[in-house]
Amino acid sequence: MSHRIRRFTDADQTAMIAFAEELPEHDLLFLGRDLRHPRVIAAWVDAMAAGHIDGLVAEENDTLVGTAALVCDPLGWSAHVGEVRLLVTPARRGAGVGRDLLEGIYVIARERGLSKLVANMTPDQIGSVMLFESLGFRAEALLRDHVRDREGNPHDLAILSADIGRDGPGSAG
Repeated sequence: MSHRIRRFTDADQTAMIAFAEELPEHDLLFLGRDLRHPRVIAAWVDAMAAGHIDGLVAEENDTLVGTAALVCDPLGWSAHVGEVRLLVTPARRGAGVGRDLLEGIYVIARERGLSKLVANMTPDQIGSVMLFESLGFRAEALLRDHVRDREGNPHDLAILSADIGRDGPGSAG
């Protein structure tokens, strides 16, 4: 199966909720908000219209199999930094979907003139950590017991970052 990467649109809201409902709950811990709720997705669309978020989706046979978002605060002290949020359905991990989405996010970040990307994940998400590191991210911090799942169990949060340039993932120039 091959996938196609494209921009996330308003018309994708229902498909995004269905995609998120199929993900293991542990995958959603680092997001800060639960993508399974329609108002969270509606807020995402509003933030895209305001220029605070850029979103990509990966689809196969008209089904979402991955998504990536680049979250920015153009009015904040860190307007040069974008936060990356990346999710891939378990059945398509290791098939290049995450890599293609993350490379697409690098392109968008360069278009926006950003100079740094950050990503949050739980440190036990080894595949995600390896993917991000393969594209220039490095560990910045580990926040112990920083997120809690629905049962109240604490989980550590790893923060990775990458300085970016114009020539490719992680390049300085």
